[in-house]
Amino acid sequence: MYTDGPQRKKRKSEDAEVEVDRQLDILAIGTAVGSILLYSTVRGELQSKLDGGHDSRVNCVRWHQDNCCLYSCSEDKHIVEWNTRTCKVKCKWKGDNNSVTSLCVSPDGKMLLSAGRTIKLWDLETKEVYRHFTGHATSVSSLIFTTVKPMNENKPFDGITGLYFLSGAIHDRLLSVWQIRSDRKEKNAVMSFTVTDEPTFVDLTVSEVKEEPVKLAVVCRDGQLHLFEHILNGYCKKPLTSNCTVQIATPGNDGDSTPKPVPILAAAFCADKQSLLLVYGNTLQPIIEKVSLNTTEPHICLIRDIQKVLSLKTDVALTKVKTPVANSDTKVLVPGIPGHSTAAKIPSSGKEKKKSKRKPGETEESIEERLGALDIDVSKVKTPDGLPQTDSFAVLLVQGLESNDAEILNRVLNTRKENVIKNTVARMPIHAVIPLLHELTKRLQGNPYSASLMVRWLKSVFTLHASYLSTLPDLIPQLGMLYQLMESRVKTLQKLSRLHGRLFILVTQVAASEAVQDVTEVNQAAKLVYEDESSEEEEGTDDEMIADKDSDENWDEDEEKEEQSDEQDMTVEKEINGDSDLEPENESEEE
Repeated sequence: MYTDGPQRKKRKSEDAEVEVDRQLDILAIGTAVGSILLYSTVRGELQSKLDGGHDSRVNCVRWHQDNCCLYSCSEDKHIVEWNTRTCKVKCKWKGDNNSVTSLCVSPDGKMLLSAGRTIKLWDLETKEVYRHFTGHATSVSSLIFTTVKPMNENKPFDGITGLYFLSGAIHDRLLSVWQIRSDRKEKNAVMSFTVTDEPTFVDLTVSEVKEEPVKLAVVCRDGQLHLFEHILNGYCKKPLTSNCTVQIATPGNDGDSTPKPVPILAAAFCADKQSLLLVYGNTLQPIIEKVSLNTTEPHICLIRDIQKVLSLKTDVALTKVKTPVANSDTKVLVPGIPGHSTAAKIPSSGKEKKKSKRKPGETEESIEERLGALDIDVSKVKTPDGLPQTDSFAVLLVQGLESNDAEILNRVLNTRKENVIKNTVARMPIHAVIPLLHELTKRLQGNPYSASLMVRWLKSVFTLHASYLSTLPDLIPQLGMLYQLMESRVKTLQKLSRLHGRLFILVTQVAASEAVQDVTEVNQAAKLVYEDESSEEEEGTDDEMIADKDSDENWDEDEEKEEQSDEQDMTVEKEINGDSDLEPENESEEE
């Protein structure tokens, strides 16, 4: 449920002033079902109800300077502009891809800041995005303008350029300050304020003059109040710490000498911008007190006895309580491990004293005997394999860091399981983070074998507690030794990697040459030849075929020689006989 009240605006006409006076007593309440209730604080009754705008839980409502106009945002990703006279929706548009968690109207009433994961500045006339601002990792929970006029008074003022606004996010210990500039290049925060825990309530005094500092009051979830005072004059690199921290505690009387802290629920500046209204104590019955603090002191602790104020009268209710009569055979189940039980206690008379003191000669019972008296199986309580859980690891780690016990630290830090390391770091308290980093730095300087284990712890610490470490103002000197150690090792790593590469090449070449030398020459001569009979026969036939072939060729040559000799003989005989070949002409004549 979110509530907000309208701001008073000066009017020239009397009728409008009367209307403002009527609207000043209305309280807007956003509900989880998406409706908005308008409650009259003067009449003490519900005046009207705004329905039909949202489908999911309303995260924030803001009044416009025009008191008949109201803006709301919801988990359904939309922003709605309401007309409170007609109780109807004037305009509805999508504000973000995720749920819209916070709204803030500009001092001139022409712009609207909305925030989910990113912060957007809307032009209310056109319903278009004028600027984007990015920088929060979680959902933004608070938005508020810190200035009404720009710090540079030489340039003309358009109503929005040059103004500063403040934003805070869930699970974030930094409050960011942004400046709306004419150019669209700069989207990051110009400065930030660091606190001890997540901010739950923020109030400030608006700076109207350039030399006037902004006073900021931030209430954290741990119940502390941080007061800041700073002049907004541009970019600041380092986060600003609080000028004064306020806490409230009990006096510690009435038999209890230890004072107990009292949580501060909210704080707001009064009209004089000096005194504060503090709301502290129980949320069901809070105490509101106006105080004037000396902010020159860095720490202020207010002693308040709230026991008398918060004492509730319950005597009447106790008289109506009746104790049931139970027999000794009755078995009563006790919450805890299923199945175990304890014997029923017979109600004793009021004259007997309930407190039992141990006699001087008796010894104290062990935990196992006490569990046995409660009928609890001790074997079921022990973890499998006898290994301690991450809860005990976190406790052992804190004990070892506080007592500087090397045996306990070795037992915990020599763990190799990633899940155990991550769960242990996540469950350890915040105040033990810096001592753990110092111990890990000291161990990194020792044996290189332990460095591989310590790096796993460093990775988990920086991953899970980065937001806490970023809020520490002296983080650089705290981690200076670790940074130098890592930088020196990284420098030597490059040289060692080069040397490793060269040695690897030499070793592979030497091994290859040795392998070549070790190879013996292979003798190509056959050690055994086997001859078969069929192969001899085939060889004989081959020889005969070759001989026949040679004889055939010789026979042909002889026949040719004989033919040539016969022809020569015939010619000789013809010459002797006188029969010679005549020409064809002579033959015809003879005929």
